[in-house]
Order: sequence, then structure tokens, then C-alpha cells
Amino acid sequence: MSGVVRGWCPNAWRPMAAGDGLLVRVRPRLGRMDADQLRALCEAALACGNGLIDATNRAGLQIRGVSEARWPGLMDRLVEAGLVDADPERERRATLVLAPDWQPGDDTHRIATELLARLDELPALPGKVGYAIDAGPAPVLGSTPADFRIERGERGALILRADGRDRGVPLRPGSEVDTLIALAEWFVASGGLEAGRVGRHHAPLPDTLAGTDRPAAAGEPIHPGAHPLGAALGLPFGRIEATQMLALLDAAAPMAMRLTPWRVLLFEGIAPLAIEGFVTDPAAISAAACPGAPACPQASVATRPLALRLAPLVAGRLHVSGCSKGCAYARPADVVLTGREGRFDIAFNARADDPPAESGRTADQLLARFERP
Repeated sequence: MSGVVRGWCPNAWRPMAAGDGLLVRVRPRLGRMDADQLRALCEAALACGNGLIDATNRAGLQIRGVSEARWPGLMDRLVEAGLVDADPERERRATLVLAPDWQPGDDTHRIATELLARLDELPALPGKVGYAIDAGPAPVLGSTPADFRIERGERGALILRADGRDRGVPLRPGSEVDTLIALAEWFVASGGLEAGRVGRHHAPLPDTLAGTDRPAAAGEPIHPGAHPLGAALGLPFGRIEATQMLALLDAAAPMAMRLTPWRVLLFEGIAPLAIEGFVTDPAAISAAACPGAPACPQASVATRPLALRLAPLVAGRLHVSGCSKGCAYARPADVVLTGREGRFDIAFNARADDPPAESGRTADQLLARFERP
């Protein structure tokens, strides 16, 4: 094995140990899998893992419950299906997130394809660093974790923006990847490796990369329901069982599936349908909750059963986190419940690691609190 690590951003070649076994992250090229690849992934999850598949906030998939003994066989399956690069270094570098509704030959598809072909030209960067290729009519990936963002600017041209900066540099057609590589080289040369992420690196940008253009107004993410490309189906808490995915493949025969960072899967060429494990109601995917205990060894509380019961009672975004890491939702939520020593802390308009407004509540106490008018 290339090495089991504990951390925030595993990949297929460097899986992370979780409470239910190894967690193996798969990032399909261009965020799209044809039906044969999707079937191969589901069969691999059943043969080598526990059959659970998670969707990530960077438009990836995670196969759960893989034992160390079965990991090599899983990798053979994923490489053969074209879901993982046979070169571990290229797989590590390919941390792209695309606007999910790209069309062949449009700006998003063109730039992402070129960037994938030129990964070897990028400098060595921390494993968590990633790229958002968001070149549709309006940016939709603004809340998706990424360090380098190619997106539509307010004046209509594409811009390249370093994460954490509110303005970007305009891009000439055909120069996008060259300019992105130059920005990545600046990050390394100016000491960014010590900061680890572009958003935490505050060195001044050179004039050629600073820019003055703001992003265009944000577009809408893809919600569950009908979509021009087919059907968008939601995953409560971002999880699906491989058997449920196989049932959808058998029932609807989609041409392909596209991943999104919003716990929604976009199936090409089918109509919305009711099938176990998927939802078409946007409200059903509004709450965020990590796997919690016992799946995660860092969590001291069960999270998802409580989140399911509380979601209809909470106005705004609910985040239930098994610990202060806040893996399920990195941004402030209207109500955040954070596990600590078997109970919950409560905070409002806060992240999981912010100081609590109330501490030491049980799940029953929380339900009673939010059920009151």
C-alpha cells in the first residue's frame, strides 16, 4: 500500500483510516462516469468495501469499509475501469472540480481537458490544493473548496482568482492554463507551501496576476428534480448504498452520471424517478451531518439520526458534527451542534469549532428544545 494516512483529503492511492475501515476517494475525470464505470464502481464497493458510497463536497466519491487486505484488489478494479490513474502522482495532482452542467467543447470542458493533459507542468503542491473550473455563464462553485478558480467575471470574460481574494485577473482565450500554472508557481515561490492553502497565504500577488475583475453574480446550484441533461437526484447526507445505485442503473439505464459538490447526482438521459436511497425534494438534503460515531473514531456522538429528526424543526442550515473538525460543512451554519464527550454543544451562525452558546445537551434535550414553538 502507498500509505494509510489520517487527514482531510485522502485519495485512492493514499486512503484514510476511518472507523469502518479504509476510506478510498475516487475523482472521475471531468466529474463524469459512464454507466459501465458506475456499475464497476458499485460492484467494487460491494466486493472490497462495505457497500457504502459517499459523495464529497469536492465532487468526488468515497468507497467505505475497505480492509487493507482488499485494497489492492479494489485498486486493480478502479484502474481497469478508468476511474483512477495508474500513476499515483498524476492521481494526486488531478484535484479538479468542474461546473457539473458543462457541455462538450464549452469553456469548462476545454480548460479542464487541457489542464488534465498538462498536470506534469504544475509545481509540486500540497495534496489538499485543488482547482475549480467554473467557466459557465455564471459561477456556481463559489462555496466549493478550491485554491485556484477559473470563473466568469462580472464583465463577461473569464478570470483566474486565487482563493481568498475578491478579484481576479482576466484571461485571454487559450491562455487559461498557462496563467493558472504561473499562479501556482507564484504560490510556491512566495512561500505558500508553509501556509498549505492559497486562502491562508497572504503574500502580495505580482501585478501580472493580481487583477481587478470581480466574479459575476453567482448562479444556482443544481437542485434535485428534472434537469435539461436528465434527472438530478439527491443523497441525504451525501451517502448511498451500492445496491441502491445498481437498482437505479437497472431501472432507468442512464447514459452517464455527473457528480456535483451539493450531494446531488446528475443522471444523463433519464426522467426523475422514485427509488430507494435517492430524493427529489431539495429540503431533504439541506442538513449537513458527518458519519459520526461509531463510523468515525474521532466522533463521540451519533449524528445523522438526530439530524434527520431535527432538520424539519430548524430554520436555515443545520450542521450536526461528530467533533470540532466539522468535516461535513466547513462554513458557518445557522445552527451547529458539535459532539463533545458524548453530548452536544450548540452554536448559532457558527462553525463546528466555534465557541458554543450552550453545552452538554443530550439528543432528547435538543429535540425538546427545537420542538417548542
